[in-house]
Amino acid sequence: MAPAAFAFVAQVPVRWSDMDAFGHINHARIVTLMEEARIAWLLSAGEEYAPLIKSAMIVHVDIRYQGQLRHDDSPLRIGMWIKRHRSVDFTIGYEIRGALADDADRPACTASTQMAVVDIENHRLRRLTDTEKAYLKAWGAE
Repeated sequence: MAPAAFAFVAQVPVRWSDMDAFGHINHARIVTLMEEARIAWLLSAGEEYAPLIKSAMIVHVDIRYQGQLRHDDSPLRIGMWIKRHRSVDFTIGYEIRGALADDADRPACTASTQMAVVDIENHRLRRLTDTEKAYLKAWGAE
């Protein structure tokens, strides 16, 4: 997982409560760990992008499990980038690996979250601003 390959790489610790009876990270907890990584990335954007951060909500999650992750794999390395953006939404891509996994190995999980931006006061979708689009494009959107 070369840092240059991703817009942001988060180190997310695994908690005992993330484990299931079989000793690996529960599939539903992966969504929570992705959320922690996503929040760290979005907060790193700075105050200029606060409207984007505060108005983005998840509308779709897609996860492909390709290997097991265990507590010993902590902290997880979660690489993220913008896969695409459209007028009212954007999609974040994820590759999730254990702390000691080789960068050349395939990730244990690949995922994406489609985020819509909302006008919070009027309870409806809003369009991305030109500044927001430029920010998303800089992080990998075509």
